Amino acid sequence: MAINFERLVSRNVAIWLSKKMDLAGSKRSVNNILQMLILGGVVVMIVVAAIMFLVEKYNIIISVAAGIAGWGAVIATFYMVIEYRIDGRKTKIEAFLPDYFQIASANLRSGIALDRSLLLAARPDFGIFSDDVKDMARSVFAGETLENGLTALGRKYRSYQLAHSIRMMIEALRYGGAMADLLEQISKDLRAQNLAQKEIAGQMLMYSIFIAFAGLIAAPVLYGLTSQMILITDTVWKGILAANPNGLPTAGISFLKPSPPKITPGTYHTFSILAIIVITGFASIIMSSIASGSAIKGIRTLPVFVVMGLGIFYVVSAVIGAMFGSLGSL
Repeated sequence: MAINFERLVSRNVAIWLSKKMDLAGSKRSVNNILQMLILGGVVVMIVVAAIMFLVEKYNIIISVAAGIAGWGAVIATFYMVIEYRIDGRKTKIEAFLPDYFQIASANLRSGIALDRSLLLAARPDFGIFSDDVKDMARSVFAGETLENGLTALGRKYRSYQLAHSIRMMIEALRYGGAMADLLEQISKDLRAQNLAQKEIAGQMLMYSIFIAFAGLIAAPVLYGLTSQMILITDTVWKGILAANPNGLPTAGISFLKPSPPKITPGTYHTFSILAIIVITGFASIIMSSIASGSAIKGIRTLPVFVVMGLGIFYVVSAVIGAMFGSLGSL
């Protein structure tokens, strides 16, 4: 008997997920997506909890908490992938919206009706947008009003440029206006806006370079250096304590008694790894926001940034360890 996974979540969650999938251009059903998230999340939760409990020897509470966190990571990864696809669709259509409206304006000036002009302007090289325009035209030919068809087209993308353009077209339809002149002006405004975005991104290049240096080079180098210093200090202290089993002398001052550091090399190493992942991840997101105005596009470079940061960390740790490794024999 097949399980209806939509019944396992609230109606609002199912509706929200359906809207997200439509914006991402996915043809999968909500039930299929929920099945993947629920069953996949349960599998990940069990595997992570088993590893933490059986391999790492943590107690059952920490293991279960880690398993739940693994399930949350699955949901978060799915959400980021969906957001990335939504943003990617928006970026693609906004690149050729000026050309689309310019062609539609030329069709109108040649005497073709508005709905037909919009359909003929959807060239094959416009990709998915052309298919959506054709779907809108079919609905209009089937009896749907052009206003409703345009509204439905705008809801398929999370694009402010498209939504604003359609809103102006609908107002022109309602109250009258020179539609050809309007479409031509929309095309010019969109071109100017895209050009301004590119100029701003170029002017912010120095900020991107600074963030890349701080996140990819400076932070891993400092963490690698500090990690090795703590390791060397811990090794030296072990030698000192082994040579003084009865405790260290106080040199006449009882309240000034030296003691080894409380942070172990293993703890700091784990902290360094997590810190580098967070820093490089945010560096990727910030650089994406500066370059394109969209933070979600940073997901594309995030794995590269994390791998580079960890690679520099381990290289620096190895070099510093080789340079000062002889201190462990003191």
